[in-house]
Amino acid sequence: MRKKIIAGNWKMNKTVADALALANGIKGELSGCGCCSCSCPEVVVCPPFTALKTVGDALAGSKVQLGCQNMSSEDDGAYTGEISHTMLRELGVQYVILGHSERREYYKETDFWVNKKVKKALEKNLRPIVCVGEKLADREAGNTEKVVEEQVRGSLAGITAEQFENVVVAYEPVWAIGTGKTATSEQAQEVHAFIRGIIRDMVGEKAAQGLRIQYGGSMKASNAKELLAQPDIDGGLIGGAALEVRSFIDIVKAAV
Repeated sequence: MRKKIIAGNWKMNKTVADALALANGIKGELSGCGCCSCSCPEVVVCPPFTALKTVGDALAGSKVQLGCQNMSSEDDGAYTGEISHTMLRELGVQYVILGHSERREYYKETDFWVNKKVKKALEKNLRPIVCVGEKLADREAGNTEKVVEEQVRGSLAGITAEQFENVVVAYEPVWAIGTGKTATSEQAQEVHAFIRGIIRDMVGEKAAQGLRIQYGGSMKASNAKELLAQPDIDGGLIGGAALEVRSFIDIVKAAV
C-alpha cells in the first residue's frame, strides 16, 4: 500500500520570520497527531531558499520533512544564481520539486533539463518530486494525454525501476493552478491512472504500482478527501493552501 505524501510548495512567499512561524505552526499541529504511523501521510514543506536553514532547524526531529523548490543539474561552478545538491543536503533537504509548471513556463525549462536535474538528484540521494501537466489549450484540444506522456517520458528518461522507489510524480493541470479551478476527482484519477500506465510501460509493473503520484491543481481542504480517495491519487502538491497552518493541516488530515 502506497503511503500518501502531502507537500507544501510555498513558492516565492514568506520572509524568514514568516516561514519560521508557519513551520512551527505545522510542526505543533502534527506533534499531537494520534493516528498510527502506517496511516499518517508523509508531510513535506518546501520554503524559499532563503528560509531553508531556519525552517530545517525548526523541523529537526519532527514528523515534517524539508524540501526545496528547485536545484541545479550541476555539482558546482560558474552558474550564477543556481543552488547545488551539496548546498541543499548540507541544510537537511530531502525532497526537491523539479519541472514545476512555473519553471517550465517562465524559465523555459524543457524535459531535457528536468531530466538532468532528476538524475542528479537521485545520484546525490535527494528525492525528486517531478511535475507534469497540461495547459488549458491542450485539454480543450484533446491533447492532455499527448502532452503528459511527452513530459513523463522526457523528464524520467533513463530512470531505473529501482530508482523509481525514490521518485514522486506530481500531476498538475496548469489550468487549475492558482485559478480556483480544480479538475474533478474523475478527471484527476483518469490522468493519474494514465501516468501509472506510462511508468508501467517504461520500467515495469512493480515500479508503477510503487510510484506515488500527487495531484497538484488547487487541492484544498474542501476537495482533498474526495481527490485523495481515488485509487491512483497518492497525495497532493499544495500551493496556496500550504501558506496557512489550518488549511494545510486540514489537507494532511484528509489524507489519513
